[in-house]
Amino acid sequence: MTRAIMLQGTGSDVGKTVLVAGLCRVARKQGLNVRPFKPQNMSNNAAVSDDGGEIGRAQWLQALACGVPSSVHMNPVLLKPQSETGSQIVVQGRVAGQAKGREYQSLKPRLMDAVMQSWEEVRAGADLVIVEGAGSPAEINLRAGDIANMGFATRARVPVVLVGDIDRGGVIASIVGTHAILPPGDRRMIVGFLINKFRGDVSLFDDGLEAISQFTGWRSFGVVPWLKAASRLPAEDSVVLERLAKGEGRALKVAVPVLDRIANFDDLDPLKAEPQVEVVMVRSGEPLPADAGLVVIPGSKSTIGDLKRFRENGWDRDLRMHLKRGGHVIGICGGYQMLGRIVRDPDGIEGDTTEMEGLGLLDIETVMEPEKTVRNSTAHSVVFDVPLEGYEIHLGRTDGPDCARPAVILNGVADGAVSADGKVFGTYLHGLFGADAFRAKLLQSLGVTGGTVSYRAEVERALDEVAEELAACLDVDALFSLP
Repeated sequence: MTRAIMLQGTGSDVGKTVLVAGLCRVARKQGLNVRPFKPQNMSNNAAVSDDGGEIGRAQWLQALACGVPSSVHMNPVLLKPQSETGSQIVVQGRVAGQAKGREYQSLKPRLMDAVMQSWEEVRAGADLVIVEGAGSPAEINLRAGDIANMGFATRARVPVVLVGDIDRGGVIASIVGTHAILPPGDRRMIVGFLINKFRGDVSLFDDGLEAISQFTGWRSFGVVPWLKAASRLPAEDSVVLERLAKGEGRALKVAVPVLDRIANFDDLDPLKAEPQVEVVMVRSGEPLPADAGLVVIPGSKSTIGDLKRFRENGWDRDLRMHLKRGGHVIGICGGYQMLGRIVRDPDGIEGDTTEMEGLGLLDIETVMEPEKTVRNSTAHSVVFDVPLEGYEIHLGRTDGPDCARPAVILNGVADGAVSADGKVFGTYLHGLFGADAFRAKLLQSLGVTGGTVSYRAEVERALDEVAEELAACLDVDALFSLP
């Protein structure tokens, strides 16, 4: 019989994603056939699953932790925000439409059928499924038709463990408050709680654990310390960008403008892992640093809207000065589209603005088209003559004279463009920095000498370290044997 547990949080960003990944790795090390599942996710950090559809990057990572191929059924509903009020809806890996917040609430009951179908696919043949909730079950204003938290847990009859984040403060109140506000039927689904992100002597919180249990009647499954290895894992939620601090001076500074609809920013993680590279996330209102050797314009879920904001921040002027100083620029996906002369959206796929002048650093133009390209890809770097691998998730077709100098050969076809002086290039390939040989040659071309890390091996080691810590501080046997 397949067992299952679900981690729900007292709020967003309490660490559920890393905990699920770590517990998946613990279960795998115990010899269990384990799978991850997240009914509904909201993120522009998407991955292409092994069966060829879009899922949240977190579920891709969790599948890696399980040692199994990723599947669209591990994240059947993915919301990709395009504006302050609306999102693209991806169901079982394929775009199913767009909706604003209130419209989406009315769609959720119909999406539950897809969620439950995927649930049956994931649990078939598994010993254990570890489910990740979204947001908080205490958002009772969204309870009707819920598919992400208690709506799923009650329908699938999956026991819930509530996660509280002690680092943000008020963890006792957040857990006890969740108990108080939940309706009785939802409250009965919760079998216990755990505390995450504790710093210092855990015994100092013994009285806190006892107080929570007295107020709620729930058992404690343990206290998780601050997991240092978690910083070496790909982040999914863009809220993490608000906390990234500028590092100390290193051999190369890479500046990354934080676009309003930044997507797939985990492309940058392999650069962040390099000991001689400082990656600076440049927020709205800040200039691009004058001492950067490389500027990377990342992916975007709203190329035209982010291009407008790029100019409003003055980053277009900063970019021209960067190039005059001898700097280099790389654009990935939406960032590649921005580098051209113009971006056209005749069908209004991204919004009301149907045309926007580009940054003019590449002699190309992009036309948005309704059909979306979603696939894992093998590639070869034309610039450095090394193999690449990654994935494509994009709308649009890009053509122009500079495409005669492709950046990569992607699935046997020329992709991207390189400027005549070689200082600017763009591509639709996500994940190119993850290729160790490419990253090494790129850094050497920018004056960084010495070896580079093996990025995938570092991710695997980080998962192992997280798993070891969780096995030491949590009652994992009790968690994995919940009825």
